[in-house]
Amino acid sequence: MLELVRVNANVDTTAVWSASPAESLVMGLARTNEELEAIQRLRFNVFTEEMNAVFPDAVDGLDADRYDPWCEHVMVKEANTGRVVGTYRFLAPANVVKAGGYYSESEFDISSLQGLRSNMAEVGRSCIHADYRNGSVIMLLWSGIATLVKQHGLRYVLGCASVSLRDDGVTAAEVWRSAKKALDAAPDMPRVIPRHRYPVERLNSELPARVPPLIKGYLKLGATICGEPAWDPDFNTADFPVLLDMTHMDDRYRKHFGLA
Repeated sequence: MLELVRVNANVDTTAVWSASPAESLVMGLARTNEELEAIQRLRFNVFTEEMNAVFPDAVDGLDADRYDPWCEHVMVKEANTGRVVGTYRFLAPANVVKAGGYYSESEFDISSLQGLRSNMAEVGRSCIHADYRNGSVIMLLWSGIATLVKQHGLRYVLGCASVSLRDDGVTAAEVWRSAKKALDAAPDMPRVIPRHRYPVERLNSELPARVPPLIKGYLKLGATICGEPAWDPDFNTADFPVLLDMTHMDDRYRKHFGLA
């Protein structure tokens, strides 16, 4: 069993930060090993059953890796049952070295972001139960991430946005088409380089597709896709590098998350 490690003793990890009365949901940080295991089981169930992800080292139906002990784990629970229905993990700069680097560095060369590292957290392993993909859980999770960013006094958030390749890459091609336009229009934007590039130029980019809701949500927040996608064979996904400068976050979200 993993030992739950705290990132920063100055961050309040005991309080429930937010609640959704309409659906009786509460959001906060994992405080016990049992809560961490519930999060890892949710991740395993969603990633394996829905995305057919392969976890060679998985034990007892848990998605656990070397980054988990060094992350804060934001979770949303059903208030009445305690069932975990959504999660994100947050890796603060102070623990990046202890974790062996950012997870994103396993997929991308992020040397162009070297000057941001002391002020840049990473988020990932986002996962929501199929019963709660109506927007309320993701907003609660983003509120938790925003709270952690504010409490740690950080400016940047890095992550990977995964696009399933089960449609032969049609959706990934649409995401890259939109992202490339933004990158071409902003030559000074820092760019990262995939270690195992997914060959988007081979895809039929004329086929109709929609940008996935999660990526669309990131872009509405004010985030940018800062490079070509990497191929993740375990998840069978094209992973797009996403960078959010909190000072560029859309004003509506800044107010909603209490950052204004």
